[in-house]
Amino acid sequence: MLTRSQGREQAFLLLFEQVFQPELEPAELLQLGLDSEYIEESRFTEQLITLAADHKDEVDEAILAHSNGWSLERMSKVALAILRLSVTEMRYLEGVPVAVTINEAVELAKKYAGKDDSSFVNGILGTLSRENA
Repeated sequence: MLTRSQGREQAFLLLFEQVFQPELEPAELLQLGLDSEYIEESRFTEQLITLAADHKDEVDEAILAHSNGWSLERMSKVALAILRLSVTEMRYLEGVPVAVTINEAVELAKKYAGKDDSSFVNGILGTLSRENA
């Protein structure tokens, strides 16, 4: 049984993959991960990537509205996947405190992204959370 943090990390990996293969549906992404054995079955992971796909346009709009002139294309692919995951979680998943979502996003950025990406992710999510409070 995976923890929520592990399920969230899996969802990030799948959303990162989707940046390069945008035609893949959530079920196809999940199957790709399961087949390659870098993903374990997780209802939480599946829920996150499905919500991210269902609300991608609104999530991208929210990211752009808070990114101070950065286009999605200009952002690192890792930061974009983390932001898509986190904004989805903040807006469409109940029962997860916003502070937990932001902390987990920053930790993913520290683990997978470039030096400045954790600050970038934290700034966008922090601004978004204060606006929606």
